[in-house]
Amino acid sequence: MEIGSKLKDLRVQKGLTQEELADRTELSKGFISQLERDLTSPSIATLVDILQCLGTDIASFFQDETDDKIAFSEEDYFVKEEPDCKARIEWIIPNAQKNKMEPIRLTLEPGGSSYPDNPHEGEEFGYVIEGEITIRLGKKKIPVRKGESFYFIPSARHYVRSDTGAVLIWVSTPPSF
Repeated sequence: MEIGSKLKDLRVQKGLTQEELADRTELSKGFISQLERDLTSPSIATLVDILQCLGTDIASFFQDETDDKIAFSEEDYFVKEEPDCKARIEWIIPNAQKNKMEPIRLTLEPGGSSYPDNPHEGEEFGYVIEGEITIRLGKKKIPVRKGESFYFIPSARHYVRSDTGAVLIWVSTPPSF
C-alpha cells in the first residue's frame, strides 16, 4: 500500500511544510520526504504520531482507502443456472444484497420462469431487453414486451414467465435473491 501520497496530501491540506511536520513529530525532514515518496515505511507508533499531528487517526486515514468498484463487466457477474425453471440468473452488481436494491439479468428459455416469490415489502422494477414475458402478480397476468418496463409493489405472490424466451433486467428492493 502506498501511503506516502496520502500523507503528503494531508500535510499540504494542513498547510505544513515537510520541515514543519518533521519538527512537530520530532522526526527528520529527510525521513518525512522518504515517507512521502514511499521509499520507507513508518512504524505503527510513528504513523500514529504523524497522523495525530495532521489532525486524524489511523482508522480515518485508512477508511478512505476503500476503492469501491462502480462499473462492472460480465467477468464480475455472479451466475446461477436454474435448469428446472429454464432460467439463468446473473447478478450484474456483485454483492448487491448488501444494498437497498439488487439488479439482476434474467434469461428465460422458452417456457422458462423465475421461482415464485411471496409478497414482501419493497418494490420490483424491470426492463425487457429481448423477447416477451408475462408477469404473474397474484391472479393478474401482465404481458411485457421488448423495450417495455414494469414496476410493482410485491403485494402478492409473483413470478415472471416467458413462452418464447426473454432477457430482462430485474431490480428488486429489498434484495430477495
